[in-house]
Amino acid sequence: MKAVNNFINQEHFEKLQKYMFSAFFPWYYNPTVVFENDPLGSFQFTHMFYNNESMLKSEYFDLLKPILDNIKPFALCRIKANVLTKTNEIIEHGYHTDFEKDERVTTAIFYLNTNNGYTKFKSGEKVSSVANKFIEFNSTEMHTGSTCTDENIRMVINLNYIKQKMEEK
Repeated sequence: MKAVNNFINQEHFEKLQKYMFSAFFPWYYNPTVVFENDPLGSFQFTHMFYNNESMLKSEYFDLLKPILDNIKPFALCRIKANVLTKTNEIIEHGYHTDFEKDERVTTAIFYLNTNNGYTKFKSGEKVSSVANKFIEFNSTEMHTGSTCTDENIRMVINLNYIKQKMEEK
C-alpha cells in the first residue's frame, strides 16, 4: 500500500471540494455500502464518475483531471465517490475487494475531508481519513471503510484502474 499526502495542489483540491460539497452536486442514495441485505442497515450516497462496464461518464468527470494527471492510468475501470453520514459510533462495513479476480487492477482512495473515519486492511493496517490524502493498493487486497463520528459526512473518491499496458505474449 502506498500513501501520499497533499496529492494534488491546494488550488485544485479546494475547487474539487467546492463542487463536491455543494448543495447542487448530484448524490444518489445507495441502500447498501458493501453487501446486499446488510445486517447493519447501512447506506451511503454515491456519484458514479466513470464505469467502464456501462460506459457511463459523469458530466463532472473533468473535476478529476488533477488526480488522473498524477496517476496516469493506462485504463480506467470505475471511479465512484462515496458519502457516509455521521454515526454515533464508528461502524466498519465489512472486508471486501474491489476486483477480486483481476490482479492487474489497482484501487485508490482519495480522501476529500478530514475526520475520524478510516480505511482498514485485513492485514491490520489502518489509514486515517485526511483531506487530500491518496492511497493506492492492489484491488485484490481485503479492506473496509468506516463511518465517522466527528464530522457530518465522510467523503472519498474510490478509483479502480490499470496502471500500465500488459505485455502481449
